[in-house]
Amino acid sequence: MSAREIVLGIESSCDDTSAAIIVDGVQHSNVIARQKVHERYGGVVPELASRAHQSNILPVVHQAIKEAGVLVSELSAIGYTRGPGLMGSLLVGSMFAKGLAIARDISLIEVNHMQAHIIAHFIRYPDRDLVAPQFPFIALTVSGGHTQLVLVKDFFEMKILGQTKDDAAGEAFDKVAKTMGFAYPGGPVIDRLAKKGDPDRFHFPKAKMQGLDFSFSGLKTSFLYTVRDGVKENPKFIEANKNDLAASVQKAIVDALMAKLKRAIRETGVNRIALAGGVSANNGLRNAVEELQHTNQAQVFLPQFEHTTDNGAMIAMTAYLKLRQGFQSNLNAAPKANLSF
Repeated sequence: MSAREIVLGIESSCDDTSAAIIVDGVQHSNVIARQKVHERYGGVVPELASRAHQSNILPVVHQAIKEAGVLVSELSAIGYTRGPGLMGSLLVGSMFAKGLAIARDISLIEVNHMQAHIIAHFIRYPDRDLVAPQFPFIALTVSGGHTQLVLVKDFFEMKILGQTKDDAAGEAFDKVAKTMGFAYPGGPVIDRLAKKGDPDRFHFPKAKMQGLDFSFSGLKTSFLYTVRDGVKENPKFIEANKNDLAASVQKAIVDALMAKLKRAIRETGVNRIALAGGVSANNGLRNAVEELQHTNQAQVFLPQFEHTTDNGAMIAMTAYLKLRQGFQSNLNAAPKANLSF
């Protein structure tokens, strides 16, 4: 290893191409190229996503290295997302990482995307250190593809306590927005409208799942029927009620998440809570989790907004920690769309 441990992280699990440089645990760059091509289809089209990754990955990696002020020859390791995610997207990132690792004779480190979302809490900045959660803690990871409660005992000792059995919370937000006629991604639109609406105007059911698992398909269906019936009576129903609809459905989703989170705190006795994933940027969810801290029910850790969505920094940080433990991936390791902990 070099005097400094410099790690390039490459993230390509879905529709964002990202690369970042972590130097001794400190973020020096985090470049993200977003794909707007999916907006017209109301969701991510896997084939289009993989093609866009092929176009974006070289300039994104180049920009990340340039912004960090390092040289390719100085890299100690390359971390890449092995899964979970879209197979075509994962292939682009993994093949690029493997090719560069072989060409430069650099250590290659595979990363679990879901673990990386949690480990993002340990990223530091050159100008400041952020307060990271102490072990053990509970991570509530909420994104477009996953909703999980995870007991984190150490960096790579994690146990899933509960997860969604159908739709993820982020997917529910996007589908609700699509029903209302908004473009993908719709989650941020719902969040913005909800600030101006009445969360008690409409009532949507929360699934009664056993244990700490989640379900959002019933809520999504109930919302669809509410809008369908409302439009039958008033063609302008959505426009007239968009703020209240957004606030009400956001409340239902957040309440479902919080009910399970509070149960996890009671059952484990662990009251340190860390949010992670794209939906951790949602103001309704952040406010609800912060309330646990205000009422002395838990110590709460919120991720930096740039680390909520898919990003290369979380991959680089995870790879950096694995590098310190002497881990190195096999070049034959294939991407895995349903990779688990």
